[in-house]
Amino acid sequence: MRTIKGPGIFLAQFAGDAAPFNSLDAIADWAANLGYKGIQIPSWDGRLFDLRLAAESKTYAQEVTGKLAAKGLAVTELSTHLQGQLVAVHPAYDAQFDAFADPSVRGNPAARQAWAVEQMRLAAQASANLGLTAHASFSGALAWPYVYPWPQRPAGLIEEAFAELGRRWRPILDAFDEAGVDVCFELHPGEDLHDGVTFERFLGAVDNHPRANILFDPSHFVLQQLDYLAFIDHYHTRIRAFHVKDAEFRPNGKSGVYGGYQGWVDRPGRFRSLGDGQVDFKAIFSKLTAYDYAGWAVLEWECALKHPEDGAREGATFIHDHIIRVTEHAFDDFAASGVDDDLNRRLLGL
Repeated sequence: MRTIKGPGIFLAQFAGDAAPFNSLDAIADWAANLGYKGIQIPSWDGRLFDLRLAAESKTYAQEVTGKLAAKGLAVTELSTHLQGQLVAVHPAYDAQFDAFADPSVRGNPAARQAWAVEQMRLAAQASANLGLTAHASFSGALAWPYVYPWPQRPAGLIEEAFAELGRRWRPILDAFDEAGVDVCFELHPGEDLHDGVTFERFLGAVDNHPRANILFDPSHFVLQQLDYLAFIDHYHTRIRAFHVKDAEFRPNGKSGVYGGYQGWVDRPGRFRSLGDGQVDFKAIFSKLTAYDYAGWAVLEWECALKHPEDGAREGATFIHDHIIRVTEHAFDDFAASGVDDDLNRRLLGL
């Protein structure tokens, strides 16, 4: 068993135009001062990172890792959540997701999708140049408008959606395989990959591709009322990244899982800062450690109530205190009697 690495922090929810959140140097100093050891970088944010340059220049990639190392930090993963979303977009969401793309391809779904695929290929090479082995992303969605089976879905609709999703992702997964990097899909409502069953559908569509893996985030499973501990038992061999994010689900007489179109503060299911929700992180860290998860534990802060800087400050300590330093010997080694084949046979009556 290996000790989980961390604490790390995903920078997407903190990056902004005001210091110290407007440059990689400044936000890295801020994170290091809070006690973080790693940062997950949103690859689309040019204020922090140049994805194309990192893919095309090992020198730039080495400069990034070197500057961070001098601050006591490492890159945990790159993230392409926004670009991955654009690999597959149902027309119902064209207008909403257009802003995720480069301005040159907005209003042109085919060009936008091609741009997203190129971004993913750049992310594969950039990750390799940074010395990373895991990458965080979304799958995108073609079937999501039909998630509820009313009106009755035509036969074959979902199968064709996943077949097409597989066709789009297979060459991307191959590019990541060439780079030696796992694509870790965050299983998330709004994505066709949002639970274990849909992840298995996708694996079937990409022939169980070895680079198709999971970013485990228990908060999304709380909101779906899925057993996130049993999920680890089922899929631990595919879990290669971990977002430490809390959530709560408090149904009432007016609203439940679907939320009644309410804002985040009023929804029965909502994300919370670490320690303020219902997720059993002691059990999660224990299971992941027992299954020899070798990656990072990365804070993703999303809370409708608490200030993000307070969530980040508290999160570093929270993750640090939950990481289990693995033991190097069994607790009862002091009572070991050694190996004695003759004794073993006598004890068995042989």
